[in-house]
Amino acid sequence: MGKRDSTSSSARVGEVMRAPKTAELIAGHLRRQIVRGDLLPGQTLPAEAELMEQFSVSRPTLREAFRILEAETLIGVRRGARGGAQVLEPDPIVAARHVGLLLQLQNTTIQDVYEARMVTEPVCARMLAEVRTDDDLADLRAVITELKAMVEGWIEATPDLSRWSAITYRFHELILQRCGNKTLAVQGAVLADIVNTHLQQTIAQGMTRPEHEQKSRFQKTIRSYVRLANLLEKRDGPGAEKHWFRHMEVAATYLFMFDDENKPLVDLFN
Repeated sequence: MGKRDSTSSSARVGEVMRAPKTAELIAGHLRRQIVRGDLLPGQTLPAEAELMEQFSVSRPTLREAFRILEAETLIGVRRGARGGAQVLEPDPIVAARHVGLLLQLQNTTIQDVYEARMVTEPVCARMLAEVRTDDDLADLRAVITELKAMVEGWIEATPDLSRWSAITYRFHELILQRCGNKTLAVQGAVLADIVNTHLQQTIAQGMTRPEHEQKSRFQKTIRSYVRLANLLEKRDGPGAEKHWFRHMEVAATYLFMFDDENKPLVDLFN
């Protein structure tokens, strides 16, 4: 037993280690500044000449560092005389793409992603009930008001499903963002974006139910949103969690009504 441990240990010690390139070190330094908030979204980095002098590197090395940060969507670089590198606002959609790729490689299904979302989002609803502010309630009810106006305008018009999807997605975003837990907020946003991508694709393919049934379903969805807002106003955490889990169960029957039972994510993102 001891002999095997010694062999394993010596193998690890003997592994070849690659020294990080200068561009990677510069990217790491700038990344830490962005994460710490020393560099804020919208802020422009110093000019290339200034950074080259600061880090004592050539222009190609500095631009390689920029490309690393661009690939991580931490900065955007504009070329030309008025160009420069600017810090970008973090976007969960970028994370969703990376997570989506990892899930595709594991043959994950869209239904599997939705199940994970059903675990996290109702919990976020419960947590939101415990910490919500008047502003949180006002923002949620503003979404509901906008949805009601949309449905009322569809009496003699064709429903704008893409706009409906975008606004309802905002309602889910608020639940995640305001729940008080940043980790759950980011994780939930990534899962929600993957499912929303599926919904947008379904809409684009024209896979919808008859118009009269749609409008009835939209009104039912709004009533469900109103109920959640009322539960949040009462700070009824368990009630909010139970209701939102049931809401997502019902929503799943519409989200996946045109899909195979185990639709792989690779079909969605390709």
